[in-house]
Amino acid sequence: MNDFAHQQHVCKSCSNTFVGLYCNLCGEKVIEPKERKIQSVIGHLLVASTIVDNKFLKSLWYTVTKPGFLSREYVDGRRVMYMRPLQMFFILNLIYFLFPVLQMFNSSLYTQLHVLPHSKLAQRIVVQMLKKDSMTMAGFELMYNEKTTSLAKLLVVVFVLLASLPLSLIFRKKNRYFTDHVAFSVELTSFNLAVNAIALSVIFAFINMILRITHTSSYGMYLNDLTLTIIFVSTNLYFIFYAARTFYSQRGKRLILKAFAGILGLFVALEVYRFFLFFITIWTM
Repeated sequence: MNDFAHQQHVCKSCSNTFVGLYCNLCGEKVIEPKERKIQSVIGHLLVASTIVDNKFLKSLWYTVTKPGFLSREYVDGRRVMYMRPLQMFFILNLIYFLFPVLQMFNSSLYTQLHVLPHSKLAQRIVVQMLKKDSMTMAGFELMYNEKTTSLAKLLVVVFVLLASLPLSLIFRKKNRYFTDHVAFSVELTSFNLAVNAIALSVIFAFINMILRITHTSSYGMYLNDLTLTIIFVSTNLYFIFYAARTFYSQRGKRLILKAFAGILGLFVALEVYRFFLFFITIWTM
């Protein structure tokens, strides 16, 4: 038995007197002598730097293999065994922000000017800016792409809120609060960060390395907006289809219809997000 755990302590935060390792008023933990040893400190640093945390890995595994399970557990009040969806989202977004990964939530200037529904409006605005600042298109494009890449990583949370709106309409009869739809949208976005941004980046980097070793043409010629769109639709259709059963208890023929409606809603949310991203990028340049 750990005698230290049964001693009386005075809380360092609120000065409350208690017995045990945790203050019964504020929850502050007593630092045990063994936690001051170098082995313990190194262990905590490894967990913090490599994110080898059981809750994180367990929650991420469920997000990928059992879509909707984590958000259902959260909104139903079972939260101790898993990482909260928002916590996992911020960890994945931090990885997405710090490392060069696929810009699933970003759009280059070329995409903004030639692919998206608001391209005509974007073209007029860019032409006006080029005339005003006497810049070349090449120079402006370099500045824009650098700026929008950083902003896109910061503004992913905007997509979370936008994606929750169509979901709340599609599944409005499933006795869920709007905050429940937001929690589900957080899990959905975490899935996209983990699978469509981070994991795919690692896979493509490995493929590219193999192609270079074998002196084969780069995969980059096949990695365009169409390819990413197909990947986005396929993976999100998988997520929404299974999550609709798990989180919304959707069954029958309507499950398929609502899964496709969910994909359409996500596309609308993504386009609105890219619309905002374009104007925010232009405004901050």
